[in-house]
Amino acid sequence: MFHPTPALTLRRCSLASRAVLAITTWTIQAAAEDKKPEPPKPPNVIIILADDLGYGDLGCFGHPTIATPNLDRMAREGMRLTQFYSAAPVCTPSRAALVTGRLPVRTGMTSDKRGVLFPDSKGGLQAGEITIAEALKTKNYATACIGKWHLGHLPQYLPTRHGFDSYYGIPYSNDMKPAVLLRNERAIEDPVDQTTLTDRYTAEALTFIRQNRKGPFFLYLPHNFPHVPLFASSEFKGKSRRGLYGDVVEELDASVGRILETLRELKIDDHTFVFFTSDNGPWLVKRGEGGSAGLLREGKGSTWEGGMREPAIAWWPGTIPAGRTSAELASMTDLFATIHKLADIELPPDVTLDSLDLSGVLTGKSASPRQSMFYYRGTRLMAARMGAWKAHYLTQSGYGGDAPVPHDPPLLYDLEHDPSEKIDVAKSHPEVIAAMQKLVDEHKATIVPVPSQLE
Repeated sequence: MFHPTPALTLRRCSLASRAVLAITTWTIQAAAEDKKPEPPKPPNVIIILADDLGYGDLGCFGHPTIATPNLDRMAREGMRLTQFYSAAPVCTPSRAALVTGRLPVRTGMTSDKRGVLFPDSKGGLQAGEITIAEALKTKNYATACIGKWHLGHLPQYLPTRHGFDSYYGIPYSNDMKPAVLLRNERAIEDPVDQTTLTDRYTAEALTFIRQNRKGPFFLYLPHNFPHVPLFASSEFKGKSRRGLYGDVVEELDASVGRILETLRELKIDDHTFVFFTSDNGPWLVKRGEGGSAGLLREGKGSTWEGGMREPAIAWWPGTIPAGRTSAELASMTDLFATIHKLADIELPPDVTLDSLDLSGVLTGKSASPRQSMFYYRGTRLMAARMGAWKAHYLTQSGYGGDAPVPHDPPLLYDLEHDPSEKIDVAKSHPEVIAAMQKLVDEHKATIVPVPSQLE
C-alpha cells in the first residue's frame, strides 16, 4: 500500500486550501458585482412661505422689536440671502412662479385687471404646467401642501391635481369670503377659525414629517399670515412689542422652530433642505397691520425693491455652510431648478423656464448663475435688473390708485450702492441704459402671449 509522505500530504492540503480560497474569493467578487451600491437617497425638501412678510420684519434682517429667535437660529445655522426676489409683487402670480419656475406672464397666472384670483374666479393653474411636486413624484417623494394655495379654488386647480398627495388649507387669501378650510378637495370648516390657523398648519406639517420620516418627502407650507386680517392664538396674542402684527410673526417664527426641532429629533435634519421666504413685500397701506420693507422703497403691489425683494433663509446642516450671508442675485423661480438638481431630476424639455440652479450658491462653491431680473406688474414689464443696475421703465405705487408713469430714459439705480433707490444715475450711464435695453428686448422676444387665468 502506498503511504504518502508528510511533504506530499502537506502539498495536497495546500492545493485544496488554495482552491477553496479561490472559489470563495470568486464568489465574493461575483456577489459584489451583482449587488451594485444603491444611489444616495435624495434629500427631503421643505419650503415655508410667509404671506406679505416684509424684508425688514425679522430679527436677522434688522427688525428691532419683533422677536424671531427660531428664524435667527436658522440663519445662524444656514444662509441668509440678501438679494432674493419674488417673481411678482402680489400673491397669485408669485406663487405660480414658485411652483412652476416660470414667470407668471408665461403661464397666464397674472392680469392687468385683476391682480390675483378671487373666490368667484373660474381659472387657475393649468394642468399642462409642471410643478415641483409633480417633478418630485417621479422620484417617489411623498408630497403635501399645507396652507394658502391661491392658484385656483375649483377642484381641477387644487394642489391634489398638481402633484400633491394631500392638501390642508385655505385655497386663497384669508381676507376673502367665504374663508373656508379644505382637506384635500372637501370643505371641513366654514368659516375657518383663524386664531388657531398657524398652530393647526404646524401640527399638520409635523404629522406629515413624522409619517414620512424615512423619506424622501416634499412639504410645501405656505402660511396665510401675516396677510390681513391678523389673527394670533391666545399663546402669542399681546406678547410682541410690535403689536398684533408682531404677535403673528412671532407665532410663525415658533412654527418654524417646531419644524426644525422635529427634524433634529428624528435625526433627519442633515438630510433635509429647508427654505424660508415670503411671497411679496409688506402691505404698507394697512399701516400698523402691515409690515416693514426695512431700508427698501415701497412695498406690496409695487415693483420698487420693497415690493419684490424678500427675506430668505436656506438651511441644510452639513451641506449649507453655517453662518453665511450671500448677496448673490437669486429669484423665487430658481427654487424649481435648484430642487431638480438636489433630487437629481432632469429639467422638463420643451418648456421655457425662468429658473436657474442655485445649489452652488447654497453650498458656497460657486457664484450665482443669475445675472438679471425682470419685474412685472400684471403683463407689463415695469423694470429690469442687470448685475447691480436696475432700470425702471414704468413706475407706480403699490396701492395708491395712480396710473403707471413711463420714463424715457428709464430711471437707473445702482442697487449695490443704493438699495433704497433714492439716487437716479441715468444721466451718468447712457451705456448701461443701452445695454439694459438690449437685455429687455431679448427677453421680450421670448414672451408668447397667453390668455389670463385671472379674469
